[in-house]
Amino acid sequence: MSKVEFIALMAMLMALNALAIDIMLPGLQEIGAALGVENENHRQYVVSAYLFGFGFAQLAYGPISDRFGRRRPMLVGLAIYVISSLAVVAVPSFAGLLVLRFIQGIGSAAMRVITISIVRDIYGGRAMAEVMSLIMMVFMVIPVVAPGAGQIILFFGEWHLIFAFMAVIAAAVGIWMYVRLPETLHPEDVRPFTVNSVLGGFRIVLTNRVALCYTIASMFIFGALFGFINSAQQVYVGIYGLGAWFAAAFAAVAVFMAFSSFVNARLVGRFGMRRLSHASLLGFMGITFLWLLVQVFGPQPMPFPLFLAFFALAMFQFGWIGSNFNSLAMEPLGHVAGTASSVLGFMGTIGGGVIGAMIGQAFDGTALPMVAGFFTVSVIGLVFVLIGEKGRLFHAQNAPV
Repeated sequence: MSKVEFIALMAMLMALNALAIDIMLPGLQEIGAALGVENENHRQYVVSAYLFGFGFAQLAYGPISDRFGRRRPMLVGLAIYVISSLAVVAVPSFAGLLVLRFIQGIGSAAMRVITISIVRDIYGGRAMAEVMSLIMMVFMVIPVVAPGAGQIILFFGEWHLIFAFMAVIAAAVGIWMYVRLPETLHPEDVRPFTVNSVLGGFRIVLTNRVALCYTIASMFIFGALFGFINSAQQVYVGIYGLGAWFAAAFAAVAVFMAFSSFVNARLVGRFGMRRLSHASLLGFMGITFLWLLVQVFGPQPMPFPLFLAFFALAMFQFGWIGSNFNSLAMEPLGHVAGTASSVLGFMGTIGGGVIGAMIGQAFDGTALPMVAGFFTVSVIGLVFVLIGEKGRLFHAQNAPV
């Protein structure tokens, strides 16, 4: 498999997670109406249920993939994703939909944990950061096109077809992976699947200061993204009345994130992960602080072009933070890559999901809770980075990362 095909396949496997969230955002209002959801904030549970299944299941896939290899657990996760997506087509109630979304998240967790483990099996240091940035760049195509695809499906049918579409895409990616991807777990890195071994792997991860602090920092920053995803439909449609243009506005910001990942891939080999990610975290904090000031003291609602400009600039910084923080957390844990990806993914997803749910549920008809949440998580993220780096930013330490 060429490097280009490898990056494309890894990106598509990870993108199934983004697809499961972003493609159905235009249909949240229709889903709520069809299944009798009266409180508009409760429609956000369709996202939250998926994230909790996705987060908790990551704890299992890491140790399993460290024992049985990467291929078989990945294929099992893909099968769960496809079957649960198809089952939604016949779901009779909102509670049933939430259960199936939780199960879909369980399947999708394999793609997140094992994909990162596969990349770490093959690459390390700045090379891993470069590859992860390219994967994230391709991955970010999904938020650009998925809401639009969901909107197109709704033009020609109803919301159940969105989940059928997810199943078809996941099945196609699964066939590609089955045919083309060999096993990447090195025989010397196989770990026994016992209670002591699993707990020992968790202990290695949780006692590594750098890995733990960057994971917690990522958790808070991703909480901001999840908070926006939860309330995106309410902000774009409810506040700004975009209607069918919701997908275009969502895609415009995703384009900035994809371009940011591309730029990161080009620069990380020269400047290193720490310098780029620390600068972008400070940039994210500065932009969201200025955004918060305008939100509080400016006209209500904020003019949409200004809102979109602030959001795009903040998400450009996010594109440099995500892949670099993840690579910095994984760098010292290559010998337990599966378990490490599992624990770090669990913390990032569950913690970020809870933070995002809090931001989303605070929606009060204005963008203020979301903007305030963005600034708050950036400050907390900076605190944990400083703890992890013993108070020093932009320091390359002993390794060229």
